[in-house]
Amino acid sequence: MREFSFFVYLMASRWNGTLYCGVTNDLLRRVVEHREGTAEGFTAKYGVSRLVWFEQHSDIHEAILREKRIKKWNREWKVRLIEERNREWRDLAVDLGLEPLPGVIPAEAGIQVGCGGSVQRSGSPPSRG
Repeated sequence: MREFSFFVYLMASRWNGTLYCGVTNDLLRRVVEHREGTAEGFTAKYGVSRLVWFEQHSDIHEAILREKRIKKWNREWKVRLIEERNREWRDLAVDLGLEPLPGVIPAEAGIQVGCGGSVQRSGSPPSRG
């Protein structure tokens, strides 16, 4: 019996930028489509081309349910999900074998922090499932 892998993923336009959540059975192909702008619509319009988070599932129904739940989350919960494993918002597609995006600006570039130097986050995302 053939096993399938499905991926729920988050793409970003840049550090702390516009986010997109999707599901696919071929993560590399889908990331390339987002990068090249052949994935028409939202991601092409807003330049969302950096893979910042993903998880693998063996069941398509589980993957679709997870994607739908994440899409309903508020932005803060999505950011926390990304930063649990990818604090710097690196393009994880590079780790999967794709070339780095041209002209990528380091995550910290242009960030100004007021006195005290920290950003507070509150609340917690719903549990997985």
